[in-house]
Amino acid sequence: MSQIFDALQRTETDRSGIELPAARELLEVVERNTGQFKTPCERQKANTTLDQFRQFQTARVLLSPQSKLVCITDVESLAAEKFRFLGVRLRHLQQKRPLKSILVTSSVAGEGKSTIAANLACALAGNKQQKVLLVDGDLRRPSLAGQLGLGELPGLSDLLEGDSDPATNIYRLESLGLCILPAGSPHRNPLEFLQPGKLSALMDRLEASFDWIVIDSPPVLPLADTSIWMRLADAILLVTRPGTTAKRQLQRSLEAIEQSKLLGAVLNGSKEAVANNYYYYSARSAAPQSASLPAK
Repeated sequence: MSQIFDALQRTETDRSGIELPAARELLEVVERNTGQFKTPCERQKANTTLDQFRQFQTARVLLSPQSKLVCITDVESLAAEKFRFLGVRLRHLQQKRPLKSILVTSSVAGEGKSTIAANLACALAGNKQQKVLLVDGDLRRPSLAGQLGLGELPGLSDLLEGDSDPATNIYRLESLGLCILPAGSPHRNPLEFLQPGKLSALMDRLEASFDWIVIDSPPVLPLADTSIWMRLADAILLVTRPGTTAKRQLQRSLEAIEQSKLLGAVLNGSKEAVANNYYYYSARSAAPQSASLPAK
């Protein structure tokens, strides 16, 4: 827990000062290197995933003028660049440990976790060799379909309630290069549907078809829904927002998260994130410990 706070408190002493053009050049080199040297087994898996990817229904993305999905609307911005760097860090980490499903959560509502999850999925989808699935796991207050202008579509709740093929409720967003499993119909008591056995079996099938699964879950406090997702995900990113996240709430959230799965914290809405404040923190190995994203 102290590692997160230490990282957030070192903003004045650990700034890297990387200029945007240099950062973009470094990003391109790293992405080229991480895409090389695939084994025959990995290449066969990629081809299989691609075939399955084409079988899903196509949905059209319609973003509002107020959209905060900067990886789509403002790809040259500093915010979009930071998401791409976060994607590179995750791909590096994937080479060192089993890492496919990333749970994006927050302490309380209003910290921007859904926007972070959608932007991260778009950044990961920038590597055309990897197939990405964005899952709206918040069955109480789903928002991803609304952010992407997809309208009301059957999704996760319908899969868990019935016995249909997951492919029927997964939609291919060709303009973004990724797929989405929307939440479907909202429910007052999602715990009735989030049965660990059934959800675990569904996740196994999804992981067989995708290289990355980014899950937007409910906040950690005060709901129990997130605990089910945390047990199934390979890793967790905790979103915090200045002026929204109280220190006590953050402490309680960190205590509820399995530390071995916690990759780090994403600081959303930072007013200090300018071009000369381009930094990431790493407190253990190559894991992204804290990333500051500018307010949008």
